Amino acid sequence: MDIRQANHSEHSTIVDFQIRMAKETEDLGLNASTVYKGVESVLNDSNKGIYYVAELEEKVVATLLTTYEWSDWRNGMVLWIQSVYVLPEHRGNGVYKAMYLYLKSKVSEDPGLLGLRLYVEKDNLNAQKVYQKLGMDGEHYKMYEWFA
Repeated sequence: MDIRQANHSEHSTIVDFQIRMAKETEDLGLNASTVYKGVESVLNDSNKGIYYVAELEEKVVATLLTTYEWSDWRNGMVLWIQSVYVLPEHRGNGVYKAMYLYLKSKVSEDPGLLGLRLYVEKDNLNAQKVYQKLGMDGEHYKMYEWFA
């Protein structure tokens, strides 16, 4: 399996995976045009985030997005893992684990990076089990949000 930063040629795949993920996890239908522009915005500006892909036999089987959170308490950057999607036929085979360990090694190698965070839909118990098995702690914070 090859884990690497996504490039513009994966734009449509990332859009497709995001639409699938929203439908599957939250039964939410996303506007494809909006998602297309949102993904394009990240691919064109790494200050907004970085998409990563997992490839098996030259086929993208998973994607995720990392974004940044500055921690004044720790004087460093935390990477947020977002928009995780693994094709159903590749789940349970260590694809996300490989992506997570790849990101964890990037954090370990960069003194400006402090750790990894993510949020998960509260009813997505399968994903929560995966994150817990990898040693992530979901006990510290509860997330609240507001969108206009």
